[in-house]
Amino acid sequence: MSLSDEPTFSVEEAGERLAAIRDGISDAVLGQEDVVENVLAAFVAGGHVLLEGVPGLGKTLLVLALARAIGGRFTRIQFTPDLMPSDVTGHAMYDQNAGRFRIRKGPIFANLLLADEINRAPAKTQAALLEVMQERQVTIEGEGFTLDPPFMTLATQNPIEQEGTYPLPEAQLDRFLLKVRLEYPNADIETAIVSAVTRDRVGDGLDVSQIKQVVDPAGARALQRAAASVTVDPRVVRYAVNIVRATRSRQGIVVGAGPRGGIALVRVARGMAVLDGRDFVTPDDIKRIAIPALRHRIAVAPEFEIEGLHADDVLAGVLESVEAPRQ
Repeated sequence: MSLSDEPTFSVEEAGERLAAIRDGISDAVLGQEDVVENVLAAFVAGGHVLLEGVPGLGKTLLVLALARAIGGRFTRIQFTPDLMPSDVTGHAMYDQNAGRFRIRKGPIFANLLLADEINRAPAKTQAALLEVMQERQVTIEGEGFTLDPPFMTLATQNPIEQEGTYPLPEAQLDRFLLKVRLEYPNADIETAIVSAVTRDRVGDGLDVSQIKQVVDPAGARALQRAAASVTVDPRVVRYAVNIVRATRSRQGIVVGAGPRGGIALVRVARGMAVLDGRDFVTPDDIKRIAIPALRHRIAVAPEFEIEGLHADDVLAGVLESVEAPRQ
């Protein structure tokens, strides 16, 4: 299908479809409404997300549900210390019947890729994945292959268990549009989750059969184009830049966010605007997404961490100190 043959959505139409996707996913992934919105906003912005949370909070279920809602191809890679770059991207193998080498594409060739426990693979394998995330193409034995859009990587990591892991360097963390944290649900939500998983079912397999497909991959690309058309007032752009620049001089931050931080704020804010059915970005959209967009782009001073203050706490202070433009 050529670009001219693909569907086109107005921002209002895109917002209606995104709302349907959000509601469907939220019915399956209980108690994580903010996480679902953040992931959807990153998706329509064409970015990747790092999901951080202890096992069992629904990270895999979230990705499966999103893949079903957009009718896309889903693959999952369990990252382990012995995982090689070719296990991710693919490799050339000799076909004895044909008498020649042929390319076997890896699991990276998908619309939605779940990179489970990304910090358990060595740096070389991490770098191979992150390069594909940036370039949207794979080189195997000197031959280039372009990934079919939409393409989104959702990588997970456990913030508690660090033994035997390979933490992502700051430069590679910067490739993720957002770092989203999944928290424990409250008692009512947890009761609902336990009831839903154990009612009339054998085992605890993930069930996304109730998720309806809202768009196909061509429609998903149309959603992304609609988000890209959202208007951003120059004052709102400057507000995003001021927030990022404030992280470079804020007490308690030893390394502030770079220009990619401001770009991330504006891109994801457009997605948030579409979720609300608006064709323009407000300062509240920027503020709403600032912590997930910046928490992995700054380094907090050790003495602040000793006092129990983390990136989110320091960023909350930054947001309070930067004046938002008036409407």
